[in-house]
Amino acid sequence: MALTQQRKQEIISNYQVHETDTGSADVQIAMLTERINRLSLHLQANKKDHSSRRGLLKLIGQRKRLLAYIQQDSREKYQALIARLGIRG
Repeated sequence: MALTQQRKQEIISNYQVHETDTGSADVQIAMLTERINRLSLHLQANKKDHSSRRGLLKLIGQRKRLLAYIQQDSREKYQALIARLGIRG
């Protein structure tokens, strides 16, 4: 269920702002999106797993707050990020 180290490195390298960036808002949102997608697939198969559903809602809320932070900073960067991730804004 958790992301593998190799997948994390792929996400970081695709979304990092500079070479040593591992924790910028862009990277965090990309990681959260990957976890949300995996958890959504799990919940489609396990409809009664309410504790995982709660965790999913917490992840969605965290991603929403990070997206709001980016949107305050730069609307163009926000639009580009949500288009790249394929999420609604």
